[in-house]
Amino acid sequence: MENPIGIIGAMDVEVELLKENMAAEGAVETSHTGQLSFFTGTLSGAPVVVAQCDVGMVNAAAHTQLLIDRFAVRGVVNTGVAGSLDASIDIGDIVVATDAVNHLMDVRNLGYAPGQTPGLSTLAFPADEALRRAAVDAAAELDIQTWEGRVASGDVFVREDADKNRIADTFDASCCEMEGAAIAQVCWLNRVPFAIVRAISDKADGTDYIDYPTFEAQAARQCAALVTRMIGRLV
Repeated sequence: MENPIGIIGAMDVEVELLKENMAAEGAVETSHTGQLSFFTGTLSGAPVVVAQCDVGMVNAAAHTQLLIDRFAVRGVVNTGVAGSLDASIDIGDIVVATDAVNHLMDVRNLGYAPGQTPGLSTLAFPADEALRRAAVDAAAELDIQTWEGRVASGDVFVREDADKNRIADTFDASCCEMEGAAIAQVCWLNRVPFAIVRAISDKADGTDYIDYPTFEAQAARQCAALVTRMIGRLV
C-alpha cells in the first residue's frame, strides 16, 4: 500500500471537515500518542493521516515528527489561517508557500542572518514543487484567489504595525502564522516533501478582533475543500 500523505491543521473546525470528507469514503481510524491524536483514512482516493496540532511551533513540530516516524508519510500538507503582510493579499485569499522561515529566530550576534537557525545551511525551508503545484491548481479549480510567497512563522499573533513591517521588510514574506516554519524545518531535516496552504483571515494590523472570528469558519471550509481537491490531484 502506498505511504499516506500527512495533513496537519491547527483549526479544529477544519480537521472536523476533513474527517467528514474521509468518513464519506470509508472508515476513519483514531489513534493516540500521549495527548496527540491522529486520524487515518482515505481522502479523494488517497491514504491520509490527519492531525490537529493546535497553535504554536512546538505543537506543530511534535505532530510532524510523529507523522514521519510513526506513519511514514510520503509528504506533509499544512493548512490553516494566516495574517496578510502584503496589501495586495486580501482576506479570503489563499497563500501557497514557496518556502517558510522562523521570523523570531535571531542569532545575529554570532554572525547568522535573521531567521537562520545556527548549524543549518538554509535560512528558509523550500516547499516541494509538486505539492505546491497541486495546491495552486486545486485553488484555481475552486476559483479561489491564490498567491505564492514566503510564509513567516513564530510563536506570536502579529497585531502591531511595527512587527508586521519588520517581518515583511526583513523576510519579504507574504503572510505570517504560528506553525508552518516548524513543520517545514522538521520535514527539511527528515528530507520529507511538504506544502503550506494558508487562508488569509486578517491583515495582521490590529483588526484581528474584528476579522478573525468572522472569517475563521469561512477559511476552514475553504481550506478543507482545497486540501481535499489537492489530495485528489496527487493520486
